[in-house]
Amino acid sequence: MMEHKFLDSPDIGKLLLRVGVGLVLFLHGLGTVESGLGGTVEMVANNGFPGWLAYGTYIGEFVAPLLVLLGKWSRPAAFIMALNMLLTVVVAHRDIAFARNDFGGWQIELNALLMLGALAVAMLGAGRFSLSRGDGRWD
Repeated sequence: MMEHKFLDSPDIGKLLLRVGVGLVLFLHGLGTVESGLGGTVEMVANNGFPGWLAYGTYIGEFVAPLLVLLGKWSRPAAFIMALNMLLTVVVAHRDIAFARNDFGGWQIELNALLMLGALAVAMLGAGRFSLSRGDGRWD
């Protein structure tokens, strides 16, 4: 039987996970940086949180995903991403958190997938295909 070393590579799996979760949220955050927070501050305040908390969006959707993509301080950055996604559900999507869409899917499936993927990166670390090469407590 032929061995498939490529398919048995945890470091490649970590890279794919980091790129998948990090790139999707980074591009979303890039749009936020380009367009500004708009009504986000007001939405956060209307949900009983201090309005200034909305500025954490820049960290949770731009800075942290960039760090995850690069593989530097990826564990804390991924945890911040997961927290950011949880807060997006609480602030913007809690009314549909348990609803299904017209195709039978979960209304917040992207939020949930990004949150769980980020938690996986936080637990697994960056791997050797990263700036940190997987060394260090935070990577």
